[in-house]
Formats: sequence, C-alpha cells, structure tokens
Amino acid sequence: MEKEFKQTKRSKFQKPAGMHDILFENQRYFKKIYNVVEEIANFYRFEKIDTPILEETELFSRGIGLSTDIVQKQMYSFKSRGGDFLTLRPEGTAPIVRSFIENGMFNLPQPVKLWYFGPFFRYERPQAGRYRQFHQFGFETLGEKSPIVDAQIIQIFFQILKTLKFKNLIIEINSIGDSQCRPYYKKLLTSYFRSREASLCANCRRRLRENPLRVLDCKEEKCQPIKAQAPQLIDHLCKECHWHFKEVLEFLDTLELPYRLNPYLVRGLDYYTKTVFEIFEDTEEGRKQGVLVGGGRYDTLVKLLGRKDVPACGGSAGIERIINLMKGKKIRLSSFPKPKIFLAQIGNLAKRKSLKIIEEFRKAKIEVTESFGRDSLKAQLNRANRMGVKFTLILGQKETLEGTIMIRNMKTGSQELVKLDKIVKVMKRRLKSK
Repeated sequence: MEKEFKQTKRSKFQKPAGMHDILFENQRYFKKIYNVVEEIANFYRFEKIDTPILEETELFSRGIGLSTDIVQKQMYSFKSRGGDFLTLRPEGTAPIVRSFIENGMFNLPQPVKLWYFGPFFRYERPQAGRYRQFHQFGFETLGEKSPIVDAQIIQIFFQILKTLKFKNLIIEINSIGDSQCRPYYKKLLTSYFRSREASLCANCRRRLRENPLRVLDCKEEKCQPIKAQAPQLIDHLCKECHWHFKEVLEFLDTLELPYRLNPYLVRGLDYYTKTVFEIFEDTEEGRKQGVLVGGGRYDTLVKLLGRKDVPACGGSAGIERIINLMKGKKIRLSSFPKPKIFLAQIGNLAKRKSLKIIEEFRKAKIEVTESFGRDSLKAQLNRANRMGVKFTLILGQKETLEGTIMIRNMKTGSQELVKLDKIVKVMKRRLKSK
C-alpha cells in the first residue's frame, strides 16, 4: 500500500506481519478522509467518541457472538499482569455500546449520535485491502427505532464516498429479522443445509452446528450453489420486520440511492437485527477490494450487554480499502500549500535570526520555505528557482546587523532593501497585489 523505498540490506527489525507503517504519502489520504468524515458528521450533528484500544474480552465474545469468526479466530487476546482478560478491539460498535451504558448516555436526549475514527485489530491472513492492524471510521445512532435512521446511516456513508470521488457505488441490503421471526427461519435453514451437509466446506459444517445463518456468509466457491437455493429470510419476516424493511427501502428510493436486494446478506456479527447493508464500488477493481462499508441495525445489543432495550443502528468503513481505490483512480492529494516566498540566510547570525522571521510569517498565515542546510547563496537561489517561488528574501550578516533584508523578485531579478521589522507587512502587500 505504501510507496516502496529501496533498501541496501534487510533491516534488523521488521514490522509485524499484516501491519503497516502509515508513511507521509498515505498520511495525506488519511487526513483527506478524516476531514470529509468530520465535516459530514458535524453537519448531521454526530458527536466524536474515542474508546480504548483495549477492552475486556467478554465484551466481544458476548456482544459479537461466540460462533463468529472474529471471536473464534481473529481476536488478539491476552491476560494482563493484574489477571484481566483483555482484547485489542476488533470492531467499533460493542465498545461504543459499552461506553453508552457505562457513561449513562441513556439519560441524554435520544437518539445519541456518535462517530469514531481509529485503528482496529484482527488476526487474519493479510491480503489486498486487509490488514491485521487496520483503520475504520463509523457512525452509530442509539435510542431510535424508526427506519428513517437506517436510511440516514446508509445515506451518510454513501455521501462520504461520493465526496471522495467514488462512482458506480452500489448498496446491497437485506433484512435478517428479529427474535420473533428468526428462530423459525433458522429451523428451515438448518433443515435445508443438513440435507446437503456433505457438500458444504468444513467451516460451514461447523457453522451449521453453531449458527446456521453464518453459512449464508460463506465465500467458499463450493458452497455458493447450495447457498443460492437456500430459503430466503425475507420471505419469512414477521409483520413488524416486514414493515420496517419496506420503509427503509422507500426512504432509499426517495433519496435516489442505488441499491439491490441481497437475500443472503447477513454480515459476520451476531448482534445485527432487521436491516443489514454493505456498500462497494461496482467495478472490477472495486470488487477486488471488497466491501467498503458495512453495517445495520442492532436493537438487542444494549440489553445483551447489561441494560434495558435501546434500539440502535450504525456502520463502519475500511479506510485502507478506500485509500487503495483512491490511488487506483489517480486521485492526487497536495501535501503542503505551495510557498510563494523563500528565505535565504547566509552565516550563523542570519540563520539564528531567520527562525524568528519564519515564525512571524507563520502567525501572518503566509507560506515561507527555506533550506537551512545550504550555506551558499547560489545554492539557495537555485533551490528557490526550482520551487517556483515569486520572491526570495536574502538575509546575510550585514543585513542582520543593520536590521534590513533584501527582497528579490525571482521573475525579474530586481532587488530592494527594506527594514526587517516591516518585512511581513511589505510581503503581505506584494503578494496581494500579485
């Protein structure tokens, strides 16, 4: 993902497998995404939240589900010196629900709308767009059961991707019901898969015993024909879940968002109820990268983790996958504003004085650059030329002692001596007149 740098020999220390340094090139992408997310979050009145990177292991085993791949295979868990069982957070929703309960947010005006941006950890096979330390941003709305919230969460993620110049986006959506209608469907599904168990992959045979819905989440090629003929939950929804899903789709129609029904979409976490959705770019490269955004409604999670019923809905987006696709689209991001002034200094006295001068320009919000490592005026002027600045300020020992500084117009070559204490005001006028 990062730009490769040529190394003369293998370093003694290497980053852990599946993890990566975020170098300066990618920092610009992270900053761009953060700024877009923050702007949209502020508009929709979502409050920023940061939860600890470490949480109690039981928060995830109970909240996400013991039968999920995340809990069974992918968590970084350990016992602390104090005897606590802790886990590096593999996802963001369960920690936010824990914080919601622990900090008494159910006493706030409802709904509570939160967003986050940060690193997460899962032990899985590294591949394109998939890392063991990865980054996500997410939006969660707690305390509102209306289907309009589901549609708004989807709309927010969709608009963030559009703002980042993604095209050909598609939303896949399904309803997985609730405790009223899902048990009957699970019986139908179990019966269907058991009669075909010998044709399923080893993981799906295990999932069938633990949670048959997980079979629908399988990506193995040999399971796809069997999965395609399985009963569809959408045909067995209770009255309330059917109405809720119908309303969500009608809101998406009103918003003119492109979606398609995927009756086998269940997501990989046990806490979901009713609406589940994913967003990806419907192009060859987009399909290689996989899902960019995933989420849904989780009306029972707050109660499961120890509090009364609080309906909720949310989702998260994979930042590394978004960056990979942005790079593929040749979306270039500027690093720094281009300076219009170069400060050349000759001699130690001028160098010492230049630090204060640069700070005065910073306070005035005027971009200035320099090259402290070069002593000769010729070398500094050559660098100023290559950078395309309009003016070079020349400060030597004589000018420093006299309290003056030379302004050189890089286009015409003309020079003018001015008082050093007036230089910021003078340059502000010159740049404005240009």
